[in-house]
Amino acid sequence: MSYRFAVPDEAEVVRAIEYEAAQRFATVGLTGIADARPMNVDFVRRKIEASEIIVAVNDTGNCVAFVMFARLAKRFYIEELDVLTTWSGRRIGARLIDEVAALARRAGVPQLVLSTFRDVPWNAPYYRRLGFSVIESERLDAKLRAIRAAHVARGLDETKRVFMYRDVTAADATG
Repeated sequence: MSYRFAVPDEAEVVRAIEYEAAQRFATVGLTGIADARPMNVDFVRRKIEASEIIVAVNDTGNCVAFVMFARLAKRFYIEELDVLTTWSGRRIGARLIDEVAALARRAGVPQLVLSTFRDVPWNAPYYRRLGFSVIESERLDAKLRAIRAAHVARGLDETKRVFMYRDVTAADATG
């Protein structure tokens, strides 16, 4: 498996990975996520042009996963992490997180943050295993509260979600 920034002609591939990975949410009663349309292709292209999507590419050259992120002042916010279900369980998601952590470390950014479902096994429990900790709601800064408000506007039930953080360490510089 290799990891690199997505290239412009992979926008539709990223959207297909997102859609396929979202189907898993139907198994835990979150059919709204499974039924949702993939991200807007123009948005994905802008994220690719900004070097804010890293893909995992298998030995036949096919993208099997991606992580999308954005810089928020002194944090990198992981917006989405998706792995094709046939490739899950191989630590690809963990490696993609490590790639973002390495970028953050090189940029002098001390922390990764994300928002995820509290009780979905491949969400908050998974991120805990990767070293993330919960940010209590009263400790959310203005940027994270704005992200939460945007989630609510999109129809996400924020009572079932949690923000989490992981400090970037010197070990993350090796990526």
